[in-house]
Amino acid sequence: MSNAFPFAAIVGQEDMKLAMIMTAIDPKIGGVLVFGDRGTGKSTAVRGLADLLPPIKSVEGCPVNSGSLDETPSWFKASSTKLIEIPMPVVDLPLGIGSDRVTGALDIEKALVEGIKSFQPGLLAKANRGYLYIDEVNLLEDHIVDLLLDVSQSGENVIEREGLSIRHASDFILIGSGNPEEGELRPQLLDRFGLSVEVVTPNSIQERIDVIKRRDLYDQDPQSFQQNWKKENQKICKKILDARRIIDKIETPESILELCAEICIELGSDGLRGELTLLRAARALAAYRNSKKILKTHIKNVASMCLSHRLRRDPLDETGTSSRVERALNTVCG
Repeated sequence: MSNAFPFAAIVGQEDMKLAMIMTAIDPKIGGVLVFGDRGTGKSTAVRGLADLLPPIKSVEGCPVNSGSLDETPSWFKASSTKLIEIPMPVVDLPLGIGSDRVTGALDIEKALVEGIKSFQPGLLAKANRGYLYIDEVNLLEDHIVDLLLDVSQSGENVIEREGLSIRHASDFILIGSGNPEEGELRPQLLDRFGLSVEVVTPNSIQERIDVIKRRDLYDQDPQSFQQNWKKENQKICKKILDARRIIDKIETPESILELCAEICIELGSDGLRGELTLLRAARALAAYRNSKKILKTHIKNVASMCLSHRLRRDPLDETGTSSRVERALNTVCG
């Protein structure tokens, strides 16, 4: 049994929890970038959400967690056709890691001398069909971040060395977190994350007391604490699974498409990723709330987390990007 802190027991941080829930419903939304103070539950939320989701079925011994024998990579020789249940994968990517540990390493000498493709899978293989979590993503080397974002969008990891090529599925949800005081991500990389949220240390006395109480109870007896929150976790899990089933049936009125475009034009956001992410996130939220169609309120609820990190900095505007999104919503929506 996992010792993850229950997702439902996390106090506050509603935007962060909602962003992670929406990407669990529709991974096409993209990764989630969480910026904020240390000790605000960022890594706890990732592990808690993965823990409440149902286990996945994988071919026994498969290094990329393939769901069937047909999906296993060509370089993997399965010794069993048995499907086993494994927990939703959560892989941590540490700072200072080399690209070979991320993508996997190909033994060139063995391939040239013996004619055998010998491949040591990396973290991208382990994260397939799960979560890849990067703490302090803003301190990660740019070429590693570029690599991760490319793979997360294509869903495939390709390693090419000396004319040899190895590939395997690598379909994961990327969660990055960091403290903006320690450095910022390049705008090109910010735009590649689907959602971005800011978390802050609670300034409500009652909220801080609740955090302390729950963490203290968990530390004293993790299993009893998990049992006490099991029903609440199951409710969230059921809503996520129900939303996955109906998301393709959610109606998208023409007025909603116009609204997405108007908001992005008002903000002056570059490219069309903003509109697409806004639409997908609103659809996921509509499904989560069991709505038959996307409503204007769904757009308003997710606009800031979809667009705030895509805006150019305005040196004449001292307000934050979230405030600019709110102003644009007021202008467009009235």
